[in-house]
Amino acid sequence: MNESRINNRWPVAREGLPFITLGCGLAVLFYFLGVLSLAILTGIFGLFSIFFFRDPDRKTPVPDKAVLSPADGTIIRISNIEDKGNPLGEPACKISIFMSIFSVHVNRSPIGGTVKTISYNKGKFVSANLDKASDKNERNSITLETSGSRKIVFVQIAGLVARRIVCWLSEGDRVQPGQRIGLIRFGSRLDVYLPRDSKVTASLRQKVTAGKTILGYL
Repeated sequence: MNESRINNRWPVAREGLPFITLGCGLAVLFYFLGVLSLAILTGIFGLFSIFFFRDPDRKTPVPDKAVLSPADGTIIRISNIEDKGNPLGEPACKISIFMSIFSVHVNRSPIGGTVKTISYNKGKFVSANLDKASDKNERNSITLETSGSRKIVFVQIAGLVARRIVCWLSEGDRVQPGQRIGLIRFGSRLDVYLPRDSKVTASLRQKVTAGKTILGYL
């Protein structure tokens, strides 16, 4: 577990510092060189990087057995999967959350428990709002097991522009609900797989906030 990232006290995720430094540094350089057009463009990039990599601190009381949204964004799909050929390995309810480039991109744990497995798969980079992104795109699957031996899986999925999935967890780590677990750069998607008997309270097209919005209950 990367404690420095998970317990970040900076207003931005540290993965964004190279982009912020580059944009702002070039803006200053071009300004003093008198190239104002480039100074404005690189300054805008630097400011957008600060906005994109923002990492607000969030602490919310979590009701018993509640499953929190692992990402900021919009729910674009809620579906029941009867076969066992999904990451959960049993009939499941799949909730897909699309993160635009304007969303906070730091991901958070939907429940408290133990990280049982982490599985990374290379893949393509089709648009993250398409359902085939779940199977075709680069993705990182994390399986969590609660103290009551219930399991859920959430999957970080790269998108058309996103080309870097970051996970700060290791197998065997204990996590708390709403705890930071990683991020995806520049637009992406997260899929959550709940046991089929879970009570889903989220709705299609709902705007959700990582670590705060309740998707349902185990």
